[in-house]
Parts: sequence; structure tokens; C-alpha cells
Amino acid sequence: MRPPPPPLNSAPLDPGLYVVSTPIGNLRDITLRALDILSSSDLVLAEDTRVAQKLLSVYEVSRPVERYDDHCDARVRPKVLEVLAQGGRVALMSDAGTPLVSDPGYRLVKAAVEAGAPVYAAPGPSAALAALAVSGLPSDRFLFAGFTPPKSTGRRAIFQELSSVRATLIFYETGPRLTDSLSDMLMVWGDREAVVARELTKLYETVLRGRLSELIERLGAQAPRGEIVVLVGPGSEAPATPADVDQALIEALSLSSLSDAAATVAKALGLNRKTVYRRALELKSERADKE
Repeated sequence: MRPPPPPLNSAPLDPGLYVVSTPIGNLRDITLRALDILSSSDLVLAEDTRVAQKLLSVYEVSRPVERYDDHCDARVRPKVLEVLAQGGRVALMSDAGTPLVSDPGYRLVKAAVEAGAPVYAAPGPSAALAALAVSGLPSDRFLFAGFTPPKSTGRRAIFQELSSVRATLIFYETGPRLTDSLSDMLMVWGDREAVVARELTKLYETVLRGRLSELIERLGAQAPRGEIVVLVGPGSEAPATPADVDQALIEALSLSSLSDAAATVAKALGLNRKTVYRRALELKSERADKE
């Protein structure tokens, strides 16, 4: 039998916009204050109204719910600002976790602040922070970088920008791109300690720890499903850049076979041999096309 919902705070809710964190998987991670706010709001804004209604129905909360995301922001935002201007109470929630963290909401919060409306945070679940807490990587300094670019060139450019950051780096990633993304990290940063956290707080929660090369080998070609957080520990020294790898390979290829050149460069730069070998093949093909 499902337990009854907890008693709600009877104190009136102050007017304003409330940024409400919601569970990332386990629905019991909702906070009592979040339920107070949701049950007392004049309007609840949700990234997906179906997901929001599921959560609200579990806790027997019945309030008007309207879709809000980046696609309908221009249409919905003026209405929300009008509600706030009249002293209304609006709750903004995402499908899971904390709104604005790789989720919609920035434009609305910025507009509310500029209009002089009160904005409050109802903190709670966050996939990035949950993954950091269980990762075993340094947590005194970290940088959340959101979703990685969809293509390798864009990913490597972003990773290169972050090479000098001496902190644990946190990314969101999709299953189909996960192995390619880890390979690009290995190419740019070398074989750092890393963690892949999947489906946190859910039934099939998985946390894999190891060096980037080890994680790539363990994951193989099969794309994992679900929500994925990738964390990479800080490097101990400045890693080789993609340009460094290419230059070293070009010089090595002029003196030895492709396999030997890849092995030599991988050992010299502290990189994964298979990753360097793939890049050597690409360079060899590019040179053949030019000839």
C-alpha cells in the first residue's frame, strides 16, 4: 500500500517565481518544501506536462500545469510575467533534477529578475551532484560543462579548452555517443581517472570507475541506455594536444611502420595505443587523398 502523502505546510506561499528541483529517478527524493510550493502555486510550468502530472498525482497535488520549454518560451513567458506582476505564485520544474541545469528556464528567470519579481530556489536532486558524490573523484573543485557536442571535432575543441582546468569535470552524455566521447577525452587529455554514472537513483543504477581506456574497453561497442553522467578527474600535468599527437605521428610515420609509429607515440605521450593507432590511420588516409 502506498504511504499517505506528508502533511503540507499551511503557511501561505509568498508571491514569486519558484525554481523547484524534482527527483531524477526515485520519486521519494522529492522534498517536503517542493510539495508545499507545488500544492500552493497558481501555475506550475513543466518541461513535459505528462511527466509533471505523474509526480503530482503520486502526492495528490492538483494544480494548473502548462508546458514550458525553449520552444514555447516566447509564447508562455509574457503570460507568466503577467501572473507574477499580479502577485501570483509560479513554480518552474523540469522533467528531472534542478531546472536550468542543462534544462529550460534561464530566459524566464532572467526576465523575472529584470521585471523585479521575487525568485526563489527550492533546492533538491541534481544528477551532476549525485554523480560527483559517489564518484570518488576530487570534489573540492569541479566544473559542470553540460552536454558534449554531437561531433568529434566539436568535442575535441571543447575538451582542449578545458585541458588546463584543475578540477573534476562533469558532463552529461547520451548512450550512442558515450564511447566516442570517452575516446575523444582520452585523445585530448590522456588516460585520466574517470567515472560513468548511469540511471542514478533508479532500479538499474550503475557506476563504473577506472581510467578512460579501461572504461572504453569495459563499455565496448554496445551503447548503454538511460541518463548518463561522465566525470573526469583533473590531470596532473598539461596533456598532449591533438596537434601534438598529429605532429608526433607524422614524424614517427616517416621513420617506421604505422603500427610501430602508433606504439611509439602512445608510449611517449601517455595515450591509449588503440586510439593513437586510429588517428594514425586517419592521417595516412588523408595523406593518400592529397597525393
